[in-house]
Amino acid sequence: MTNVTLRPPVSSLHAATGTSRKVKNALATTLVSLALVVALVPLAWLLWTVVSKGLHAITRNGWWSSDVGTRTFTDPGGGALHAVIGTLEQVAITTIISVPIALLVAIYLVEYGRGPVARATTFMVDILTGIPSIVAALFIYAIFFVHFGARFAGVWVSLALVLLMIPVIVRTTEEMLKLVPNELREASYALGVPKWKTIVSVVLPTALTGIVTGVVLGVARVAGETAPLLILDKYTPHENANPFTDIQAALPLMIKDQVQNLGVTHSFTGGAQANYAPDRMWGAALTLIIIVMLLNLIARLIGRRTSFAY
Repeated sequence: MTNVTLRPPVSSLHAATGTSRKVKNALATTLVSLALVVALVPLAWLLWTVVSKGLHAITRNGWWSSDVGTRTFTDPGGGALHAVIGTLEQVAITTIISVPIALLVAIYLVEYGRGPVARATTFMVDILTGIPSIVAALFIYAIFFVHFGARFAGVWVSLALVLLMIPVIVRTTEEMLKLVPNELREASYALGVPKWKTIVSVVLPTALTGIVTGVVLGVARVAGETAPLLILDKYTPHENANPFTDIQAALPLMIKDQVQNLGVTHSFTGGAQANYAPDRMWGAALTLIIIVMLLNLIARLIGRRTSFAY
């Protein structure tokens, strides 16, 4: 007697498989959407808090054109010009030093790096990626302040921030260069173009948008750092446009200076008094966010237009 096994129709199997895939797809979409909401809630809350508390300060007369000067926390008014100038100059110096070094390191690791030197370079970049900002500041302090007798100035802050910015740009640039198809390189070599010219004319323009994104991430990484400012510079309520001489204010230092007076609502005699420190503190925080956002938008716009040109 022969046993006959009945199998479901092929159409039924396809229907069951399709239903299972739809369920899994809907579940994955739901989980990803939920994760997005969870990530956006604290971000939106943070932005709303800073904007709602700092908008009044940055929109009043004098915020962008004057400094705090001799005003105390009980005096109204005062601007953030001195801190904005310091932050922009320090970040600009850091970027000018970091970007060429980081690009050359990334190009070496991807296009030329072989053997123990490349492995050692990768290892050092990995170490710098996780280094705390205070360690970078102490390193600069030990070299220039202890051995060479340097004095507080904004340029030393920039040198410490270089140690924090380089690994970010190296890592992002390295990944972007690896994404460039090898076919483009081989086509260039087939036409007799030297390797260095292939890198400059083909590889870098192809990866330019990603490289610009890495630079923006590096700027965002260092713009709000406080430890190097506390160790290598001091806060001043007056404008100093020369980062190479004397102390220079920055937005993180301005925020810290105003935080010291939070909660003071009565004078030493017990009488009530006004406190304008929270107003300046939230205004400085919002100003820092606006600067980073504008730099981000400008960099992306430059990267997009340059990539279209190629």
